Amino acid sequence: MTEPPPGVAAAVEGELRLLDPVVRACAELLSQVLHPEYREIDSAGRVWDRDTMIASLTAENAPHPGPLTASWMRGVQLDDEFVHLTYDTETKGHLAHRSSLWRHTHAGWVLYFHQATPFSDAANAGPDADG
Repeated sequence: MTEPPPGVAAAVEGELRLLDPVVRACAELLSQVLHPEYREIDSAGRVWDRDTMIASLTAENAPHPGPLTASWMRGVQLDDEFVHLTYDTETKGHLAHRSSLWRHTHAGWVLYFHQATPFSDAANAGPDADG
């Protein structure tokens, strides 16, 4: 198996960092990984910006979903500045297809956009899920 391009490897590393509960609970660590113009559409259809996401994840009463398991992570380096990742997650029986756009900046690779779409049929998991 060939090694992924450096941008894809960096984006995968960053995505896995974001799944770490320690990173998710720390505003300083999140601000290092999320682009200043970050946007997200979560699995409930809500739209988030960087500041709102950081505040929500680090709030004293923030929900703790439990371990998040990622599978089928694949990446494509679109150009020198952008990498697109897709993968599936599972936490407490909730499944989601995820899509992330990582952007290269002077600070390194940071998450620019993320979207999660829930799914319930395990047959729809994996790299061929979208048809």
